[in-house]
Amino acid sequence: MKQLTKAEEQVMHILWSLKEAIVKEVVEEFDEPRPAYTTVATVLKVLEKKGFVDHKTIGNTHLFFPLVTKREYTRFQFSSLLKDYFNGSFPKMATFFAHENNLTMADLEEMLKITDEEISKENPQPDQP
Repeated sequence: MKQLTKAEEQVMHILWSLKEAIVKEVVEEFDEPRPAYTTVATVLKVLEKKGFVDHKTIGNTHLFFPLVTKREYTRFQFSSLLKDYFNGSFPKMATFFAHENNLTMADLEEMLKITDEEISKENPQPDQP
């Protein structure tokens, strides 16, 4: 998977939200001042070449939809951040964020609780007799 530019990420967030859209609908989702229609169309074509989106042709219009899920891209970004800035060490990254954000012990305990819940959802344990 490739790294996206800021503009490409903005368009992807809109497509993830809308599920599918024509260029005009993507443009309308931007805050003012909105980018030009042609700019958004160009970004969508680049995203298509990179394998992030595809389109269906309906009459004269292209209906774009994501091929990469938000979760897949988030996982890629997170892995890159972890590898490039923290030598692949999650504890180093967690320590950095805890320090930079002045997290309290209660904050850290809440993070552990949420993490345990997420892990339990993904890896349910068989019922114990």
